[in-house]
Amino acid sequence: MSNDYPNKAENEVKTAVMVQHWTDLVFLHWRYPAEIVQALLPEGVEVEQFDGSAWVGLIPFHMNDLGFPGLHPLPYVGSFPEVNVRTYVRYGDYSGVWFFSLDINKALPTLIARTVYEIPYCYGSVSHKKVGNFVTTTVARTWPRPSAESSIVVETDKPIDGDLERFLTARWGLIAKSKRNKFLWGQVHHPPWQLHNANLLHLDDTLVTTAGLPRPEGTPHVMYSEGVPVRIAWPKTIR
Repeated sequence: MSNDYPNKAENEVKTAVMVQHWTDLVFLHWRYPAEIVQALLPEGVEVEQFDGSAWVGLIPFHMNDLGFPGLHPLPYVGSFPEVNVRTYVRYGDYSGVWFFSLDINKALPTLIARTVYEIPYCYGSVSHKKVGNFVTTTVARTWPRPSAESSIVVETDKPIDGDLERFLTARWGLIAKSKRNKFLWGQVHHPPWQLHNANLLHLDDTLVTTAGLPRPEGTPHVMYSEGVPVRIAWPKTIR
């Protein structure tokens, strides 16, 4: 699959501070009016649009083999499920993911991620499992308040490829705002996604609305990927 959107020439991480493997990803995305999403972003961060809309994603997956280069997986924290709510933004010359929340079931990675990357990890009960062609996810957030929940079941289907699929997945880093009002760029590198269409069988979610967004309307765009190995660079300040 061609994964050329955007910053293809800049996505190589020469010196990784962390490695991991993202497995059994489910991508649920909804259209939103750009002004609705823009209102939740800090000044200077511009929401990116495709086909005249902003897009908000609910992304469950399993994090495996988390650790440092040459020393992974780390004991206790090396593998866990994650469910994030995100959109896609630009800050200056950088284009990437903006996270509204990231729910996991490990307390230590939650604290480390909030401290180092300064992004909104949350702690609670999280499960993400694939059996045959069916992927089931549950979330019950307990910290920080307010609490939120999610229950998702999808069935994987045929391969899919297109401009929208690349826009939603071909992202080579995250953009975050630090407590010192600096914007950070966390660069990532991985092989091209091999994406499949997926059928949504069940969804009961409050993660998206707890992030401050209106309840999604319409049928979401749903995809699945078996996953990719990932290399992550140390976050840097965008100047």
